[in-house]
Amino acid sequence: MTPDLDRLRIQRPEGDLPRSGGRLKVVLALAAVLLLVLAGLYFWGPLQPSQEVSVASASRIFPYQAYTVLNASGYVVAQRKAAVSSKSTGRLIFLGVEEGSRVRKGQVLASLENDDLIATKNQAAAQVKEAEAGLAGGQAELADARLQYQRFKTLVGQDLVSKQDYDAAVARYRKALAGVDSARARIRANRMALAGAAASLEYSYIRSPFDGVVTVKYADVGEIVAPFGAAANARAAVVTLADLDSLMVEADVAESNLGIIRRGQPCEISLDAIPNQRFAGEVHMIVPTADRTKATVLTKVKFMERDDRILPEMSARVAFLSRPLDPGEREPRLTVPKRAVVTKNGRTFVFRLDRHQVRLAPVTVAADLGEQSEISAGLQEGDRVVLAPPDHLKDGSRVKVKE
Repeated sequence: MTPDLDRLRIQRPEGDLPRSGGRLKVVLALAAVLLLVLAGLYFWGPLQPSQEVSVASASRIFPYQAYTVLNASGYVVAQRKAAVSSKSTGRLIFLGVEEGSRVRKGQVLASLENDDLIATKNQAAAQVKEAEAGLAGGQAELADARLQYQRFKTLVGQDLVSKQDYDAAVARYRKALAGVDSARARIRANRMALAGAAASLEYSYIRSPFDGVVTVKYADVGEIVAPFGAAANARAAVVTLADLDSLMVEADVAESNLGIIRRGQPCEISLDAIPNQRFAGEVHMIVPTADRTKATVLTKVKFMERDDRILPEMSARVAFLSRPLDPGEREPRLTVPKRAVVTKNGRTFVFRLDRHQVRLAPVTVAADLGEQSEISAGLQEGDRVVLAPPDHLKDGSRVKVKE
């Protein structure tokens, strides 16, 4: 029995061997591939850890910002302005201007009732003519009296006329002289009266004292106008004028900064009403007194060029410059902070933010503008770039923007 049992064995095919060794190799191979994939995703893909960076935007700035030593704010103020009123009291019967009207020096802006003044002037003119006619009659009388006096003077020496007739001729001659002098005096008096009447009539016309623009209208036709508003319910001024050629920016400068500014210093003026343009200016005056409540000194900056869009009382900002600007430096330029520009192999680059990654972008630096670099090619306005990029930052690196 035993030998037969020894011959009982299960016969396996040669190919049907244990598979544990092959399976292990497959698992190891798959694990290696998975590790490679994970490594790739970690270093180059979405599993890559984000680096925290600071960013800035490419923006357009005016070159003057690189040469600004001090900034101040203020308002546009007309240095020559007037509240135009009447010297006499009367009812307004004509008003030929409104807000915004441009007027010339001497132009009639308004007039008051003046029929009585016109009549007084005409009467004075007639009295002048009457006095002039009286002078002509007196001169004729003087001429006749002078001839008679000279004739009688000769005849009285020859005893051809009596002494009494001669004395009468002398008296007549002297009376004629006095009459002419009196007529001339009446003419002068009447002419002065005419001048007074003309002045009174002129006071009823309200004229512009200089070339300017009407900024405020206070009265209308039919209202009473009186000097200084002395009468009840009367207007003291009819309009306010401003000379737009005298516009300047009045800015308050802190006392501690007076050493930075000087008369004639170049400036750039920006207006809130015209945000995309800058105006050349110059320090016209540093008013020699301080405001003790604000510890500031009033500084007046004049515009170097006239612009019709500049109006009184506009808010303004003044940049005091270290040097004058060239004409080509008055246009805005695309810039990024210098800290964003890196140099590699003689070429300049920036790391441009693209969603959650950065891209190495070659750029062309055109000029140095203080803390900014002007970019002439490679970026567009609004692009965000990494500031002071670390050495290990590469093209495609994932980043996280610092708050």
